[in-house]
Amino acid sequence: MNNSVNAPIYLDYNATTPVDPQVADAIEPYLRQHFGNPSSNHIYGRNAHQAVERARQQVANLISARADEIIFTGCATEANNLAIRGAARALGDKGRHLITSAVEHPAVEQPFRRLAEDGWEVSVIPVDKYGQVNPTQLADAVRDDTVLVSIMHANNEVGSIQPVAEIAAITRPLGILLHTDAAQSAGKIPVSVDDLGADLLTLAGHKFYATKGVGALYLRRGTAMQPVLVGASHEAGLRPGTENVPAIVGMGEAARLAFERDPGHMQQLRLLRDQLHARLGEAIPGIVLNGHPEQRLPNTLNLSFPGRDGRDLLAHAAAEVAASVGSACHEDGATVSGVLGAMGIETERALGAVRLSLGLPTTAAEVERAARALIAAWQA
Repeated sequence: MNNSVNAPIYLDYNATTPVDPQVADAIEPYLRQHFGNPSSNHIYGRNAHQAVERARQQVANLISARADEIIFTGCATEANNLAIRGAARALGDKGRHLITSAVEHPAVEQPFRRLAEDGWEVSVIPVDKYGQVNPTQLADAVRDDTVLVSIMHANNEVGSIQPVAEIAAITRPLGILLHTDAAQSAGKIPVSVDDLGADLLTLAGHKFYATKGVGALYLRRGTAMQPVLVGASHEAGLRPGTENVPAIVGMGEAARLAFERDPGHMQQLRLLRDQLHARLGEAIPGIVLNGHPEQRLPNTLNLSFPGRDGRDLLAHAAAEVAASVGSACHEDGATVSGVLGAMGIETERALGAVRLSLGLPTTAAEVERAARALIAAWQA
């Protein structure tokens, strides 16, 4: 994917992906010719409206949903806020107890923190050494006044996949809403709202080769919801503001490409990830995998390099490799990752962690070059 053989190998696809060329081509007409407001009742507006509705169906297809269950937002963070704060407010008269996990993205963690400040009671479920929630522990935390559970589908730092369907088997019979943040999983592994049993599900366009600045919330028909923002009646009255038509068109096209993609691409990505892991393991005694060895995103490799600080190691390898030590949303801090801390990983190992996330453009040659660079940086 690099424009130059001298450019660093990009291994930070969990932070963001490049825009697929077909996505860029789909967007371009909506930056030039089809510039109308989707709410306008003339040909320019109708063209824009039709494009938004086509994208809505494409996104729905990706997660086996209905088009009218897709609400477009400005990003996944906004979708998470709408799901969590909107549902909690809508159900406040039925109960004010909420459940989440200890390894959620800040876009989920912070809305729960705000609700706790506003009087809701929030139970945070711990995770095991692989970063996974135990459904039995979650079931034990459920109360008569529990109205919402939010557990991510796949972790952005270590890639571990959560037992969302097992959790749904607990929540659904009790009438408790289940939200899952699928920003990292959609486009990488199959995501079906019915198979997962989710009532609410979050998507991020820029995690599967669309642009930044667009997201979506799946809202199962009949689910109680209050808007977080107020204004006009766009997006079923739940997300006011004129739709970002080019970005929505791009997300729709990216969803179409992901939906139609041969599953063999994901298997190839898994093979490349495992080759990188094996190459590093051969050369670096004591390197340790963080996250589940099998129940993990096919592109994600979180490793602790013994005796080295992850940030320092990446600084040494920066001319050859572009990667991160964790979530790009809180990458600047020098503290241990909250995800790794919740997994019970000791401080020294956590400080040596590096997240290497591959993408569809990643090649075997890039994996080999990146491995050599990381080994040299560790040895420096």
